[in-house]
Amino acid sequence: MTEIKLYNSKTRSKSIFSPLDPKNVRMYVCGPTVYDRAHIGNARPVIIFDILFRLLRYKYGERYVNYARNFTDVDDKINASALRTGRTIREITNETKAMLTKLKIISYLKCINIKTMALYLVEVLMI
Repeated sequence: MTEIKLYNSKTRSKSIFSPLDPKNVRMYVCGPTVYDRAHIGNARPVIIFDILFRLLRYKYGERYVNYARNFTDVDDKINASALRTGRTIREITNETKAMLTKLKIISYLKCINIKTMALYLVEVLMI
């Protein structure tokens, strides 16, 4: 299979993707910041990174690629939205999670690990 090239925003150029360990390819994606009602824009990164996940699994093998994504629910916009709407941060987060669950209709591969930042912030900071 040909090499995978990804856009490197730091160098503003395409770079050949070479995992640190081809037997343990890790992919961590920041998920949506859930401060308002779910909308189609929340689906875009799910679809884009699903395509990348599928490509990596195809090239390196299903058992060698791990995909984790978070829901960013620690943010000033979320706090303001909760105050403005009278909903809890958890209610706002759960609404977006429900919307993403509905995306199974378009057959995206589910992440191996989905974390909610408010519950795992200390764990993430320890990485």
